[in-house]
Amino acid sequence: MHLTLPVFPLNTVLYPGGLLSLKIFEQRYLNMTKACVRDATPFGVCRIREGREVGLPALPDLVGCTALIAQWEMPHLGVFHLQTRGQQPFRILQHTTQSDGLIRAEIELLDESTGAIGQDSFALCRRVLEQIIEKIGADYFSAPLAYDDPRWTSYRLAEALPLDLEVKQGLLELRNDGERLQRLHAYLTRTA
Repeated sequence: MHLTLPVFPLNTVLYPGGLLSLKIFEQRYLNMTKACVRDATPFGVCRIREGREVGLPALPDLVGCTALIAQWEMPHLGVFHLQTRGQQPFRILQHTTQSDGLIRAEIELLDESTGAIGQDSFALCRRVLEQIIEKIGADYFSAPLAYDDPRWTSYRLAEALPLDLEVKQGLLELRNDGERLQRLHAYLTRTA
């Protein structure tokens, strides 16, 4: 399915089901936020491939994740505080930059597959994620905690581990939960 949506390039990788807090103050993103709140529509979050978060439009990676605004407040005029939740991975087919600097992209939503789940990989990833959540608290993760779900576990572990942004991006681009768990398992065994 093809959609058109605004894209917010950031120095982060958002995964489906992930939580992302944002402070919005640039006019292009204030306008985007107002439209998304008014119409209850998502925007796209992509890791910055080239450029910076503030100022001139950055060049986004081609694979990102849609984000839906779950909560918002405007503590003072010209600033939004948003709590967003990642929805679905997508690929940018083409994009344009509006005169105000906002990127609008035609995207295709990407399918996900479970793939072959290696039980050793899944068991280790689940155990490490449980320990992380026990240590830092469940408030940093979307409820309900779904440790039995390989997709949920792989995405939450990818968020929580101190991985390079390029590695995190590669994990988002994988369309197969089993492969994602295998990569995370390899990282955990290398760094143990």
